Amino acid sequence: MKLQKRPLTLALSAAIFALALTGCSGSEPTAAEAAVAEAETLSVEDNFEAVYKAISADTLKQHTKILSSDEFEGRSPTTAGEKKTLDYLTAELTKVGFKAGNAGSFFQEVSLMQITAEPDMTLNMGENTFSYKEDMVAGSKREVSKVDLADSDIVFLGYGVNAPEYQWNDYEDVDVKGKTVIVLVNDPGYASPESELFQGSTMTYYGRWTYKYEEASRQGAAAVFIVHETAPASYDWSVVANSWSGPQYGLVTADGGASRVAVEGWISRDAAVKIFADAGLDFDQQKDFAAQGSYSVALNKKASVTVKNDFKKSKSYNVFATLTGSERPDEHIIYTAHWDHLGKDESKEGDQIYNGAHDNATGTAAILAMTEAFASLDKKPKRSVSVLIVTAEEQGLLGSKYYAENPIIALDKTVANINMDAMNVLGRTKDVAVVGMGKSDLEADLKKAAKRQGRVLTQEDNPGAGIYYRSDHFSFAKVGIPALYAKGGSEPIDEATAEYRKRTNLIVRGCYHQVCDQFRENWDFGGVKEDTQMLFEVGYDIANSDAWPQWSATSEFQRK
Repeated sequence: MKLQKRPLTLALSAAIFALALTGCSGSEPTAAEAAVAEAETLSVEDNFEAVYKAISADTLKQHTKILSSDEFEGRSPTTAGEKKTLDYLTAELTKVGFKAGNAGSFFQEVSLMQITAEPDMTLNMGENTFSYKEDMVAGSKREVSKVDLADSDIVFLGYGVNAPEYQWNDYEDVDVKGKTVIVLVNDPGYASPESELFQGSTMTYYGRWTYKYEEASRQGAAAVFIVHETAPASYDWSVVANSWSGPQYGLVTADGGASRVAVEGWISRDAAVKIFADAGLDFDQQKDFAAQGSYSVALNKKASVTVKNDFKKSKSYNVFATLTGSERPDEHIIYTAHWDHLGKDESKEGDQIYNGAHDNATGTAAILAMTEAFASLDKKPKRSVSVLIVTAEEQGLLGSKYYAENPIIALDKTVANINMDAMNVLGRTKDVAVVGMGKSDLEADLKKAAKRQGRVLTQEDNPGAGIYYRSDHFSFAKVGIPALYAKGGSEPIDEATAEYRKRTNLIVRGCYHQVCDQFRENWDFGGVKEDTQMLFEVGYDIANSDAWPQWSATSEFQRK
């Protein structure tokens, strides 16, 4: 699609005219050039400033508090918590004036397959037996009541990557059909951050657990187990145990999951050390070999596990709402956030509700504040502004994946995606962390909006965690839509915020996907407010532009 120029504002036009009269000489900017630069940093909508300033920390805080309350039961798809969540969202969207965006409905139905593995399973590998949730988790996406993996040959396949563009194929000359594959988490660049392997310390999609299962399925393996290690995974074992146990969701497929590998699972590092030792191998040495090039080794041991499934089809819903554009209503900017979390675990003693306050009541709250801001503009944006609040993100981005495969707005009419997930409750910052920095020219709009707040753009703290591939914007990126994910960085605005940040970050990090991810009255929503204002301005500018954002030349995504 042809890149078009952004229309000039009156102030910018006047400045350019003045520049043409005065000419340009020397290296110092003239007054007219300075006026051009200043005009580029300002939006010109009559009441834009008032609307921008009206985005309220109190509003964001209240939405977060309500959505993460026990009343919403952890917002798990297909539960009573979903019904309460959808009722709340549609009431708030209606209140501010956003309209039902899917042929008169706020909802897009998403057909899910809920599969629950019985927890009494054990995994045998060689001479070792591992217990469910202690050192292993396993499940199956196949629509069968029982999957027997019996005496399956075990092969270690390094990172389990087949990446022609990086001249890397751990599956090369290895027949894994019917075999159990053990692979490392992350990708080869993680082990050699200073090398030219993959993208160094920045994780590629080849490092994501979803890719590992997909590739093993394509190769015909019977089972695949990912070795969990906290640093390269960027989360500890408890996250694996909580997230991969209990009901697991997938999209309903025509083949009933038959094209998926039969058993998908994780093993702990301690389990991997024992398995390799049983095979006469040193796990750390094998890891080193795996980082040097395409690698595989047969362990000459067998794996066995029986997975018993309860499964049922169910319906969940994405929420889609629109503020119709004043000049080009068929072109849309789409904001995304996921409304779901992990629900309840009735097998737990004490607190059983995964309230999901930070992840992602904060992002959902930001969506609602965003709709209120856009609806408050005296003059509606030229392009339509839509919000997509999706289901089943915690189960592998399923709601956004379904939308990308079944878009309400045609992909060639979708201008850009801006995502909000786990907003910054650690206080205001001097910087803005861009997740997947350098992927698209949306960052130019972001830079302008950050400049208004006196902030600068920086790369995310831990690019090795592959966050760009772990939230709903990725579903848009995969189909070629430029997608932006950015939020408050790591440099606090002042000393008091630094002290608060130090205390609060321990809780926020420690409570990721835990029942303690609960709303706290002492959370500082100043950073959430600034980030919401900033992303409001980004969307506002794109909605009032003729330009079509593009991917950078080095990005792995392009418009389809």
